[in-house]
Amino acid sequence: MSLIHETDFGTPQSKSETMVTLTIDGRSITVPEGTSIMRAAMEAGTQIPKLCATDMVDAFGSCRLCLVEIEGRAGTPASCTTPVMPGLVVHTQTERLKKLRKGVMELYISDHPLDCLTCAANGDCELQDMAGAVGLRDVRYGYEGENHVFAKSNGTANPAWMPKDESNPYFTYDPSKCIVCSRCVRACEEVQGTFALTIAGRGFDSRVSPGMSESFLGSECVSCGACVQACPTATLTEKSVIEIGQPEHSVVTTCAYCGVGCAFKAEMRGEEVVRMVPYKDGKANRGHSCVKGRFAWGYTTHKERILKPMIRERIEDPWREVSWDEALGFAAAKFKAIQQKYGRDAVGGITSSRCTNEETYLVQKLIRAGFGNNNVDTCARVCHSPTGYGLSQTFGTSAGTQDFDSVEHSDVVMIIGANPASAHPVFASRLKKRLRQGARLIVIDPRRTEMVESPHVKALHLPLMPGTNVAVLTALAHVVVTEGLVNEAFVRERCDWSEFEDWAAFVAQPSNSPEATAIMTGVDPKDLREAARVYATGGNAAIYYGLGVTEHSQGSTTVIAIANLAMATGNVGRPGVGVNPLRGQNNVQGSCDMGSFPHELTGYRHISGDAVREQFEAMWNVKLNKEPGLRIPNMFDAAIEGTFMGLYVQGEDILQSDPNTKHVVAALSAMECVIVHDLFLNETANYAHVFLPGSTFLEKDGTFTNAERRIQLVRKVMSPRNGYADWEVTILLAKAMGFEMHYNHPSEIMDEIAALTPTFAGVSYAKLEELGSVQWPCNEKAPEGTPVMHIGGFVRGKGKFIITEYIATDERTGPRYPLLLTTGRILSQYNVGAQTRRTENVVWHAEDRLEIHPHDAEQRGVRDGDWVRLASRAGETTLRALITDRVAPGVVYTTFHHPDTQANVITTDFSDWATNCPEYKVTAVQISPSNGPTDWQKAYDEQARHSRRIAPVVEAAE
Repeated sequence: MSLIHETDFGTPQSKSETMVTLTIDGRSITVPEGTSIMRAAMEAGTQIPKLCATDMVDAFGSCRLCLVEIEGRAGTPASCTTPVMPGLVVHTQTERLKKLRKGVMELYISDHPLDCLTCAANGDCELQDMAGAVGLRDVRYGYEGENHVFAKSNGTANPAWMPKDESNPYFTYDPSKCIVCSRCVRACEEVQGTFALTIAGRGFDSRVSPGMSESFLGSECVSCGACVQACPTATLTEKSVIEIGQPEHSVVTTCAYCGVGCAFKAEMRGEEVVRMVPYKDGKANRGHSCVKGRFAWGYTTHKERILKPMIRERIEDPWREVSWDEALGFAAAKFKAIQQKYGRDAVGGITSSRCTNEETYLVQKLIRAGFGNNNVDTCARVCHSPTGYGLSQTFGTSAGTQDFDSVEHSDVVMIIGANPASAHPVFASRLKKRLRQGARLIVIDPRRTEMVESPHVKALHLPLMPGTNVAVLTALAHVVVTEGLVNEAFVRERCDWSEFEDWAAFVAQPSNSPEATAIMTGVDPKDLREAARVYATGGNAAIYYGLGVTEHSQGSTTVIAIANLAMATGNVGRPGVGVNPLRGQNNVQGSCDMGSFPHELTGYRHISGDAVREQFEAMWNVKLNKEPGLRIPNMFDAAIEGTFMGLYVQGEDILQSDPNTKHVVAALSAMECVIVHDLFLNETANYAHVFLPGSTFLEKDGTFTNAERRIQLVRKVMSPRNGYADWEVTILLAKAMGFEMHYNHPSEIMDEIAALTPTFAGVSYAKLEELGSVQWPCNEKAPEGTPVMHIGGFVRGKGKFIITEYIATDERTGPRYPLLLTTGRILSQYNVGAQTRRTENVVWHAEDRLEIHPHDAEQRGVRDGDWVRLASRAGETTLRALITDRVAPGVVYTTFHHPDTQANVITTDFSDWATNCPEYKVTAVQISPSNGPTDWQKAYDEQARHSRRIAPVVEAAE
């Protein structure tokens, strides 16, 4: 193996369809109009020296190394900023150019440290490479006079020298090595869209500055790594490279954090990760990354990771480390005894949205064929299950309609109940780039999120009251229908016209007007009408939504309302439009695709269908139960009733992530055997009897499916520290249960999935290696996948309009609980924090905070940073207040990344009417000053510490 080198063409690719032919160094070259001479030369195999140019940002033309000569033109223009033209004759290497380049390089080197042998960038330094490329052998100017290299000059302090900034936990900034090429500044602006960096000073005093001469950690920098990636010297360098050295081989794999599905090069020395570099050919991220995927992979080697199986008879006992054989035998014996005592349906399992498609498939196969029931569910139950229901009812598929490239063609983007800047930052950067090019943005969210206002972006914000999504969307539809903005041709051709007429008559009722619904929603009718007009008439209009849509009692209704609005305006079935759920976890789409719901087999086909079930029975050589099994909430209720007594949980912390923590505790406590298969002793493990150590994404082969239905390979870069990949552990558990599954590699599992699943029929590891990734459906009709769904018609045939009547949630505010709590995520942390809390990301978010409006805080005598008691009908907890006007009066907000807060002790059992997705986003609460943790928190912490004890290993006497 060796390092995967990606060609840097110097400037971005032109998208023009008009071709231009020119001559470079005697060779005729044809490229798209708008291509730079530098890129044209590189495509022909000629590398023109450069320092300020890179194809991740627009041309700048400041370094003066890439000069060329053009016949018939005076001077030596920069090839990066000079576009090709028909008939140009270009020379990239002449005596004149050689002298100019060498002179320019001398000036760079005269103010640069010559510590190449001990420099962290030695072997990966473009300045070093270009010095060799121009033939630099001597520097005439020396270091006499002013410089930025030495702390002292002639024995006195050098005012031009600046110390190294090591404030960021992941990279350093060494100003003495900066050549002021501005690549980092431009990457921050053009790629990331944060505008955290600038060039301070003029001339010789020019320097890269985070903010107003702040430290990187103290500035607005979000640590996405784009600046580090762009830097041609050691000015910005990963601390891991400084510590370990340059990598010697790399492997392309897929990030295991959010649903964007970024492709990375894991750059290695042996089995040690040196750094993760975003892969330019990754079709989801296009060479960009965020702080989590780029830097927060240290949890894989964290000291708290459990590497040996453990068992115990009672949750009050300490854990006992045992062999794999003993742990699996113990688990199997417990489950068999439970089924013998309570019946076949007394056990079940929960698949993981963090594990691969193949691993998820095996878990549901084990439960259906090995346990003999359909008691299988997944974390999508508590996040995007309404997406599956709503989109399948209206469009005929349970997934988003577009690829991420589609946003580059959008003229209007509506974001509902999502904050991509925090939860899906790489997509947010791509979106913000399109917005800076002129697209309009509408944000429907109770909070003023980072998306509402950012550099050069100002959204039309509809700050609705939590729980009123359906009323707002119906009011938007009211404007579209009553003002004649419906795309009638689209509706007549693609949708059921009679159903549309019924829907249109409903939304046109005066009670659904923006003015009539404003008293419930809190949204200004004028703003709502403007938003409807912009969406319906602004060109290609796309909707992106998140958990602020689905995690409501009317989550499924809201998804249906979104689909109605898109169909009515004709915004389905082409690039730039569509309905796009932003999936929260790396493989939550895949876990749903793989048959993780109790009523569905792979590809969303109902378990009761005889023909479908017979396919699986023939392949698995076992008879399957045709009755749907228990959902997660049903499992908890049945456990408390005493009829569900065994649970296998792979890669999911249900105690921290599911609502009404006290109810979950009661359910887990009632079970006779809980098997946790994970990386760390998570909160659920406090109530477990068997712990099977899991493997990270770096230690296994497989595939993930991201939010755009893109199936990508996950490649093993190191041996599993626990001894087995997760798919192997599930096979061993199945064998112990008496159900044999024979696979030598995950590719064989994918072959079985493809044989059983029509939408995956054309998927294979060979095809993924060839194409890089594919988007399902991938079959005979679409052998290379389907980037955009529903082109020419809906999967279900005619698009289905469904009436969406707003019904207020049963969770109401009142005198005792006058405020509404809503929850969400923050950029640096991921989900329940099991991974990110074990990285340096805690420097940005060490605790969950409660956002409260200044008016509400003043009424309660709460100051910023004070400890407050957060109480609901379900429970109470304490955390520190963060006073901000990002939330409206009457609304408070917190994250759920830290178990010591246990925010879900507050949330209730109310859930979506169709799918049981919990109503996390609407909880009536009261806030009051507090002196510290509640009694419940103290008791919880004591139980957790007691439960995590591991008995010392006793060596046998000789």
